[in-house]
Amino acid sequence: MPEPTSESTPEPTPGPTPRRAPEPTPVGVQADLPAGADRPVRADARRNREKLLAVARAAFAAADDTVALESIAREAGVGIGTLYRHFPTREALVEAVYAAELDDVATSAPGLLDELPPEAALRAWMDRYAGFVATKRGMIDTLRTGWASGRIATPTTRERITAAIGTILAEGARTGSLRADVDPEDVTTMLLGVFLSTAAGGTPERTGRLLDLVVDALRPSRG
Repeated sequence: MPEPTSESTPEPTPGPTPRRAPEPTPVGVQADLPAGADRPVRADARRNREKLLAVARAAFAAADDTVALESIAREAGVGIGTLYRHFPTREALVEAVYAAELDDVATSAPGLLDELPPEAALRAWMDRYAGFVATKRGMIDTLRTGWASGRIATPTTRERITAAIGTILAEGARTGSLRADVDPEDVTTMLLGVFLSTAAGGTPERTGRLLDLVVDALRPSRG
């Protein structure tokens, strides 16, 4: 029996259905597997998941209040049932968005260093980190509740952020464009101070000026 070709196929109206014996799986077609088992993901399902994540990331970054899951599904152009097939709970969606944002910022240092001098790469990376922090604010209540209950795994956020900073600082020290005597953990602490101090009532322009000052502090003395 062929599988549906689109994840957005309308769901049938709920109602009693007669039981029947399962049909044999055709040769060369993989049977449905239990949740969590490895199996190929259809292209349309993958696209829907990526669209949902992209819309959710933007929504959480811009949110001043709770983001409605229905609005995320609508903006992504899918039904709420499709959203729940990918993310059965709000916690599941928030965890996926947080993980994607963290991966982006934590793994972006080498690519930035390939394109920019170390001090410019550091400043560009700080902007990415600022975007990650903004997205996190829009889902912080769900994250805190999920972490406390164990429904969302506690990530190694600070360790990964500090490691990314360390990568850039090491290259800057090698080229002489950044100080060699700075502990990356201290830079993480400074950045958190910037973001905390501008969380309420701050403007992007002010945050940018403060980040510029942090980069200036990391340049070696010319005296």
